[in-house]
Amino acid sequence: MIRQTSKTILGLGLAYLAASAMAEERPTGSPVLSVIRQGSTARIEGAPENFKGIAHVEGRFQQEAPARIGGATVTFEPGAHTAWHTHPLGQTLVIMSGHGLVQQWGSPAEQFGPGDVVWIPAGVKHWHGAGPLERMTHVALAERLDGLSVNWMELVSDADYSRAARAQPR
Repeated sequence: MIRQTSKTILGLGLAYLAASAMAEERPTGSPVLSVIRQGSTARIEGAPENFKGIAHVEGRFQQEAPARIGGATVTFEPGAHTAWHTHPLGQTLVIMSGHGLVQQWGSPAEQFGPGDVVWIPAGVKHWHGAGPLERMTHVALAERLDGLSVNWMELVSDADYSRAARAQPR
């Protein structure tokens, strides 16, 4: 037990020395990585002009230039979905839980589920959200172009959402 404890203390000491040496080598004012802790950002309800039904947005992040990536975790209650919208550099959705729908303007809706990744190309008009029967959570990622990452449009009509949901296999 003493030998294991000594090894642990020695390992921690070496890790501390290595970290200290790296910190001393970092020039003043140079970028520093950050960790955004789960639950450390506000959880807000999606704006009614951009979401139909209840959608909770949390874990929002947007990095400073030259980085362009930003995103958030969005949880949609059953039947909740976005309005039609586009992204100047596209959008990636990583599905964490539940099943949902995504639809490109002029095409049939597609169903997705946990572990799926949805890529929406730049400028493609689309909507996405939960299916009618269960909550769905995804991480949404999009890049800014000239300070803009999304262009919101009109809400999806109830008839269009119902038609998309009915067309999906159960």
